[in-house]
Amino acid sequence: MRIGEVPEPELRETDVMVQIHATSVNPLDAKIRDGEFKLILPYRLPLILGNDAAGIVIRVGSKVSRFKPGDEVYARPSKDRIGTFAEFITMDEADVAMKPKNLTMEEAASIPLVALTAWQVLVERANLKSGQKVLIHAGSGGVGMIAIQLAKHLGATVATTTSTANVDLVRNLGADVVIDYKKEDFEKVLHGYDVVLNSLGTDTLEKSLRVLKPGGKLISISGPPDPAFAKENSSGWLLQQAMRLLSFRIRRKAKRRQVSYSFLFMAPSGEQLRQIASLIETGVIRPIVDRVFPFEQTNEALAYVETGRAKGKVVITVK
Repeated sequence: MRIGEVPEPELRETDVMVQIHATSVNPLDAKIRDGEFKLILPYRLPLILGNDAAGIVIRVGSKVSRFKPGDEVYARPSKDRIGTFAEFITMDEADVAMKPKNLTMEEAASIPLVALTAWQVLVERANLKSGQKVLIHAGSGGVGMIAIQLAKHLGATVATTTSTANVDLVRNLGADVVIDYKKEDFEKVLHGYDVVLNSLGTDTLEKSLRVLKPGGKLISISGPPDPAFAKENSSGWLLQQAMRLLSFRIRRKAKRRQVSYSFLFMAPSGEQLRQIASLIETGVIRPIVDRVFPFEQTNEALAYVETGRAKGKVVITVK
């Protein structure tokens, strides 16, 4: 990536224009840059990266009713309109919410993508209930940290995997069972789980099937994409067949174990961000920010996330 001057983004009638004060880095940014998601995100270069924003509304479209200039907001723009590694962005008002009052701009910028992902996995897809058991992989990562707190709020028993250095951290977030992956094999320790949230590779994905009870749900945010996702995404016939093939092995293994497999790619939602903001303001969920970089060091921030050693989120201060 390199810093450059670009035209001010177009403001549509249902858009808000936000002056970005802070953004955050997600593994998704590196995957987009490296072309790993070209199958489902066919972006054209040059492209402004960035999927999280916190800032101040400076202009609104003619049909905007929820926001006005001066409002402090946070958001995850739609996948067709990403670009928060910038001074300004325009987004549909439906994707935007008022920033939690008790957070700084940097803290708020760390929330949208990971919190929406956790919400859509646990609340929407898994329909997680009190008394159920959920395994959340990579508990010290951005999604994992929020998912642990949300699952505990929903009344679930939470297990997570992490490294030795982060055992105390994930316990403090609410994890009931902590598996140090350097010392234990999670699939040999955990049994009878209702839900697994996977954000890791194929090996972990297949081992996760063994911890689920019949009727359990394996939900992956790292792939492979499945036919249901292709249909939701209005993919063409050829792409649907490609996704069917990519996920054939894991779906077949899941069926043999009488569990389900599904892939989730998070969608923007201002309404869900409003509910998440309420949980943050009441202390149910708290952000964990590892490091904050200045805008000029965006490449360094991305490189740090790629090391896999970040505890929580990595944030970039824009303004």
